[in-house]
Amino acid sequence: MSRPSYWLIKSEPFEYSWNDLVAQKEGTWDGVRNHLAKKNLKAMEVGDLCFFYHSREGLEIVGIAEVSVADILDPTDETGKWAAVKVKPKQELARPVTLKQIKSEPKLADCELVRLSRLSVASIKPDEWKIICEMAEG
Repeated sequence: MSRPSYWLIKSEPFEYSWNDLVAQKEGTWDGVRNHLAKKNLKAMEVGDLCFFYHSREGLEIVGIAEVSVADILDPTDETGKWAAVKVKPKQELARPVTLKQIKSEPKLADCELVRLSRLSVASIKPDEWKIICEMAEG
């Protein structure tokens, strides 16, 4: 099975929003302290695409970011055990896709966003990516 090239990264908009990423032009995805999320971060490669999801407020995918630097040490981690990546904004979605919409689509029932709702860096299968992109188009 080939490695996925699509991901979902979550951030609370009051901490770091899509607009913050757009303004900075590149951001470091750090501060992740979950082993599965770390595994996902370490699997990312330059050019991989990530849905940018606003958690807690909004509960929606608002944009697409691209991995610009892969497999770096998390600069917020003094132990040197945790991973990070850098991402750049690629495009804002024409229409945000809400968690409610995603949960109401039967073809997305196995999506990590639905199954592992607390996971901050999730793998997205190519067919799931396509469905969510179509949802964003209206």
